[in-house]
Amino acid sequence: MKALAINGSPRRGANTATMLRHALAGAASRGAETKLVHLRDLSFSGCASCFACKRKGARTEGRCALRDDATPLLDEALGSDVVVLGSPMYLGGVTGAMKSLLERLVFPSLSYDVADRRCFKGRIATGFAYTMGMPHDLVERAGYPALFEANRSYLELLGGPSAYVVAADAYQFDDYARYAASNFDEREKARVRAERFPRECEEAYAMAVALCESSEVRPLGPVRRANRPGMQRPSTPRAPIGGGPGGPRP
Repeated sequence: MKALAINGSPRRGANTATMLRHALAGAASRGAETKLVHLRDLSFSGCASCFACKRKGARTEGRCALRDDATPLLDEALGSDVVVLGSPMYLGGVTGAMKSLLERLVFPSLSYDVADRRCFKGRIATGFAYTMGMPHDLVERAGYPALFEANRSYLELLGGPSAYVVAADAYQFDDYARYAASNFDEREKARVRAERFPRECEEAYAMAVALCESSEVRPLGPVRRANRPGMQRPSTPRAPIGGGPGGPRP
């Protein structure tokens, strides 16, 4: 089994990458071969609207015809059993790099001919880890769950179950005093990072475990933390996961 994680953040070692590493640890616990790719290392564009992926009988039918740094990554994703994407939320959506990759990963698998819209013949279980600076209580009010659900629906065109986890109120800077960010309470951010972010990372771990097991993953249900070695399951389950905006320390 192969599990691929793709980091859409411009930062290699901050919140999004941390969530993805926990997800890969979950996949590895189920025996998966894992790999993490950072989109910042690649030079590529989004969909060119050439429709070569829709041309009947063409060699590129069902595949993106563009050739750049994303081409081998797309081939690797389509050959994986589990793909987990990760992105901070910037100005109401995922990063530009992640949006460009999603266009080229999903659109070739969207059929204009059949009712269920699917033309991909394989089965890939997918997950998404979203991070953001917005506080948890503003996530739903900002309408982000609709975006998360839309992405989940698109990713299901790859034939497998799809789920997502959300980390909000992210700690963005190493030293808040150096930045014009007085709207944020650094102490509260630090508390959330110390108390809540580890739980959200465990949810990413559990999501990947569930995806690897191809068990049913309810899109808006609780993603329960798996029992990792040395870890105790909390007595009270977490509330269902939704979504949220802002700009995190990606």
